[in-house]
Amino acid sequence: MAVAAIGKYEFEPADALEKFHGAQLLYIGWEDHLLFCAPFAFPFPPTMPFRAVVEEVLPGSFGYHPDFARIDWAQAEWFKSGQPWRPDFDKSLAENGLRHKDVIRFRTPGLRGIAGSCS
Repeated sequence: MAVAAIGKYEFEPADALEKFHGAQLLYIGWEDHLLFCAPFAFPFPPTMPFRAVVEEVLPGSFGYHPDFARIDWAQAEWFKSGQPWRPDFDKSLAENGLRHKDVIRFRTPGLRGIAGSCS
């Protein structure tokens, strides 16, 4: 089916960086755990240490899953925009190269959801 364009589509995004008062959106998802159907969006200051995200934020979002307490963060595999990536837990989000609306995901070897179901 042919598509007819109605003209140039220009608009200011509703989620532009300037609208977050010094914070930036970071999307975080957990691979092989479809109980969480999509990455969560978090507004974080770029100066926030990556360790604080993992230790203080992720438990409140993913912690009710039975696999979460068993995560070995030293073995977790990280992806940034689909590519393998290794964060430095002691550096800030900005120092880790994370920018507004970046997507990161983590995979936890040996943990594939409830009874291995990816849920």
